[in-house]
Amino acid sequence: MKCSILMAFNDSASSNAALDCLLRMSACPEQSAITLLHIFRKPTGSEEMMGKKFMQTAPTRIREAMEKARRQLIAAGFPPDQVLLEIVDTPYPTVADGIIDRVQKGNYNLVVLGRKRMSKAEEFVLGDTSIRLVRALEGTAVLVVK
Repeated sequence: MKCSILMAFNDSASSNAALDCLLRMSACPEQSAITLLHIFRKPTGSEEMMGKKFMQTAPTRIREAMEKARRQLIAAGFPPDQVLLEIVDTPYPTVADGIIDRVQKGNYNLVVLGRKRMSKAEEFVLGDTSIRLVRALEGTAVLVVK
């Protein structure tokens, strides 16, 4: 039985921790299909303050990080044709909205994501993507790696 996995991915430490967890736990990588997904969202004011150059290089940085992750998964035994990259540049209001939409459009058994540390104030203002996914994705397993 093939396991279809959607992994929310960016170039953060929490995404790399989730990737490491997935690499260590996969007992039958040859029977798994993985989609590495990155959702671009509308930039926040602080991101726009970082400068246009930083924001313009984001797609290249993300693609390079995803290609590196793809090579790691293939080296761990996942079939090359079963490790897909998906970059969504149509902005969703939140990353959680984008992931939920993609899960509803696809047929995934498991969603994997890293959870970044946020203060209580950040969590209150921004919301917590992992909690939102756990609540919204009934019938789909969600693995949150801290």
